[in-house]
Amino acid sequence: MVQFLKEWQPWLVSAGILIGALVVARIVHAIVFAAGRRIAARSGNTLDDSVVRNSNKPVRAILPLLALSLVLPATYLPANWERPLQHAVVLGMIASVAWLLVSFINVFEDVISQKYRVDVSDNLRARKLQTQVQVLRRIGVVVISIITLSIMLMTFPSIRQFGVSLFASAGLAGLVVAMAARPTLASLIAGVQIALTEPIRLEDVVIVEGEWGWIEEISTTYVVVRIWDLRRLVVPLSYFLDHPFQNWTRKTADILGTVFVYTDYTVPVEDVRQEFHRILEESGLWDGKVWNVQVTNASERTMELRALMSASDSGKAWDLRCYVREKLIAYLQQKYPQSLPKTRAELHSLPAST
Repeated sequence: MVQFLKEWQPWLVSAGILIGALVVARIVHAIVFAAGRRIAARSGNTLDDSVVRNSNKPVRAILPLLALSLVLPATYLPANWERPLQHAVVLGMIASVAWLLVSFINVFEDVISQKYRVDVSDNLRARKLQTQVQVLRRIGVVVISIITLSIMLMTFPSIRQFGVSLFASAGLAGLVVAMAARPTLASLIAGVQIALTEPIRLEDVVIVEGEWGWIEEISTTYVVVRIWDLRRLVVPLSYFLDHPFQNWTRKTADILGTVFVYTDYTVPVEDVRQEFHRILEESGLWDGKVWNVQVTNASERTMELRALMSASDSGKAWDLRCYVREKLIAYLQQKYPQSLPKTRAELHSLPAST
């Protein structure tokens, strides 16, 4: 028994040191983040809450790895065990630090989203900033991932030597890599262009491929358009740089809406104009800026009346147009039924039969 303990003592002591380091790291993490959550709840600050929430898991990985790296020299493990374990800790630390950097980017996005909200009527600046932050965040995550993977691969001597041996053919290798990564690089460049030039922003109202909807998501490779009937149109990111499309909220969120009504020539246009104004005022959807009724066309059978109105955003404009159309039709049916479109014909008496 004594001989057994002597043989296994270095392993047992080393295991105890490593397990103790992990337990201490876990306790430190629990204490620090419990205090952090309490401070964030007391302050009610978005930054404090976001830092605690986003850094919780990365720090939970970093602290045990840091503890292991500190106590490994104090263990009695053989060199052929200690070196691979140290290497694994280094790889884990590199990945965890990259994870923490990504969490800091998420913290920045949370602060911007809270400070500049898109669920308000005048949200142009908010949509602009949130679009830039989301696109640049995704690009930042890709860049951090590539750099992290490169650093991790450089810790392997065999791979580093392999890279040196390929240096002589770097031109050909670079060409192959560039051709393979061309779609990814094109998407990243398109993302930077969209973030800087802003042809689209989050919650912009657009017409793409004949479909009317809102920009719901802008990723590093594609854009999701939420169609009015809740379908999703997924479009490549480069589409918005290479093809024409309509953006109804490019400068402001407010928008003009139109309703066309076709009537007989006998309709009193001024009465319809005044009724239209009354309908707008009682609707609760009109922003009070623009309204008018004009005769925009006249055919051999009907007059075309265009009712023009403004609303604070596209959703309200759609509802207002439907409301006005219903009310104007009901008004004409009740007050001027004789002025609804009709087809005229003239009948001549037939010659008497002989």
